[in-house]
Order: sequence, then C-alpha cells, then structure tokens
Amino acid sequence: MSRQPGTPSLLRVMNDRSALELLLREGPLTRVELGKRTGLSKVTASQLLARLQERELVEAVGTRSTGRGPSAELYALRPGCSYAVGVQMNPDGVRAAVADVTGAVAGQVQRSAEGAGDPRQLIHDTTVAVAAEAGVAVQDVDAVVIGMPGVVDPATGDIELSFDLPGWQRGLRALLAADLGCDVTFDNDVNLAAIAERAEGAARNVDDMVLLWVGRGVGLAVVLSGHLHRGATGAAGEIGYLPMPGAPSPADVERPARGALQSLVGAAAVVELAAEHGIVAADAAAAIKDASVGAAAGTQFLDELAERLALGVASVCAVVDPALVVLAGEVGSAGGERLAAMVADAVRRIAPVHPQVVPTAVDEAPVLRGAVLRAVEHARDDLFAAT
Repeated sequence: MSRQPGTPSLLRVMNDRSALELLLREGPLTRVELGKRTGLSKVTASQLLARLQERELVEAVGTRSTGRGPSAELYALRPGCSYAVGVQMNPDGVRAAVADVTGAVAGQVQRSAEGAGDPRQLIHDTTVAVAAEAGVAVQDVDAVVIGMPGVVDPATGDIELSFDLPGWQRGLRALLAADLGCDVTFDNDVNLAAIAERAEGAARNVDDMVLLWVGRGVGLAVVLSGHLHRGATGAAGEIGYLPMPGAPSPADVERPARGALQSLVGAAAVVELAAEHGIVAADAAAAIKDASVGAAAGTQFLDELAERLALGVASVCAVVDPALVVLAGEVGSAGGERLAAMVADAVRRIAPVHPQVVPTAVDEAPVLRGAVLRAVEHARDDLFAAT
C-alpha cells in the first residue's frame, strides 16, 4: 500500500489542524505555549498563527505578562469562524438554538408546528429565524442537527420511521441540505439527550450507560465503551415496543401505546395509574410530584410505577450490564432521586445486576442541547478538515 509522502503542504495542514484543536481545548495560548505543546519551532509557530489569522480562524485576544520583557500576545480560536444549529422537533412544536465554534449558544427560538404541513419549509424558516436571532447569516451556518422521535437509518442518514411526524420521511435530509447549503443530520431525540447527559449531566466520564426516556413516548439510548449504539437499522433503544408482562400482547408496531412497555409507563399510563390510587393530575409530571408529597396512596403509586419501570430497565441491564441508568423525560425528571432509588431496588430484585440509577442532571431541553453539541462537533470537523 502506497503512503502519501510528508510534503511541506501536508505537514502545514496537519500542524494547522493540531493548533486549532489545541486552541479549542486549552486556549488562549501564547505563541511560545502553542509551539511547545505542538512541538513546533518559534518560527514555524509564528508562520502557523499568521496563516490562521489570515483565514480569520484565530485572533489575538489579549496579552500575558512573562515577567521579563514585553508581554506576550494571547491567541484563541475566533468564535465566529463557524456556526451550527441544533433543532428539537416534536409533534407540538420546534425549538432551535445556534452556537458558535466554541459551543456557546448565541440565539434560540421556539415556535408551534401547528399547521406546518411542509417539514422542509418549517425547518428552513426555523433555521433562518434562529440565525437572525443571533445576528448570523444563514449562509454562515455550517451544520444543522435535527432531533426527532423516530428511527434514523445509520447508513444513509434518512428517516426510516417517524410515527409522530407525518411527512417526515426518506429524502427530506437531502432536500434540507440543498436548501440550507450545509450539512444536515437527523438523529433520534433520546440519543441526543444521552449525548447531552454524557457531556454535561449525570453520565460524565461513564463509558457504559443507558438513558431511559419516559414521557409521551418511551425510548432508550445505549452507550457501550463510550460509543452510542444505534444498531444495524438505527432502531436500537426503541424500548417502548418491548413486550411486557401485564401489557396487551402481541404488541402492535403501529400503535406502541396500546401494547408493550409504553402502555405501562408512558405519560398517559402514568396518569391513569395515579388516578387508580386517588391522585388526579393534569399530566404525568404533576402526578408524580403530588405523590411525592402525599401519604400512603402516593407511596403505593410510586412503588407500582417503579416496578413497571424496573421491568424495562432490568430487561436492558440483563443484556448490556451498564454501570449507570439515567431516568429522563417528563417522568424521569419529575421522579427525582426518590423514584430513581425505588427503580434501582426493584431492578436488583428482578435481575442479577446492580446499576446505579439516577435522575437526569440536564434540566433544560436535553434533546436540544444534544442536537447543538452534535451540530457543533460536525461544524468543527468540517472546519478543521478544510485546513
């Protein structure tokens, strides 16, 4: 196999990318610090910085006293050299946020999806709106990641199944990419919540974990050896379809809420279960919060809910044996530490596993945050590859 020789131009590309990644992680840095960390000479480091400044990728952001002689200039990655948009899509509405190359959010928008029959137009208008909110031209957006309920084909990036979003189907990704003029990626919403949880929540530094999302729908994200497991067809984690004792059988793939795990722990089922225990609430989160401050009836309701959740958690843990289970979504967030501890106890009684079970630590829009983080990662990859 032939190898590409280490030509001066290739070495410059490698050095430029290394410097950009270093400034992103550790910046701002002086020229001397950059040279030491990359192993470059003072002259080569100076030439590198000049190239990156000329391309408006790096800027001087101040000075640092060295103790002797004049202060040294500090250099950092220019935040506005790349922008990315994360989108959270659900049947009720759409939320979007735009972030610069450092991951700092510069603008957000939220709008109703009611009457939005054309998904391409909806995402186009939302992307334009959120870019304008941040004072960014849509042409300067380098990547868009859209989180949605459903299955995404890992081979093509196309939507394979979207039960809750009629009209969202194969071919939409290519249409949006052409329309917006940038990279567009679809991803399952629960997978994106897990990305946010690993980056900023309860699962930091945990390589084997699962996130159980329980709300209107029920889903699961599986992380093994630090990698998100999507499965051969992208359907890994569709735990709402898991057949369960006590649920109608066989389950119907077209109506998961009428059978399988979702019929036992989905938000509608939680409200019904609470009512059976004398707790009347407008939604699942309110029912759980009311039960948490209630007397015996509340405890009985939470016990039964924990047993139901534990059936799904134990089924997964008996196969993948994660170190951590994160409860997220409307139900997981509302249950807090108390419900998490009850689920952990029930899991240990069902299966020979003992994962730590905790509530989510990403309180604000975890799906949107995961979409932003993944979009920023894509934008950085494109930016650094272009060097």
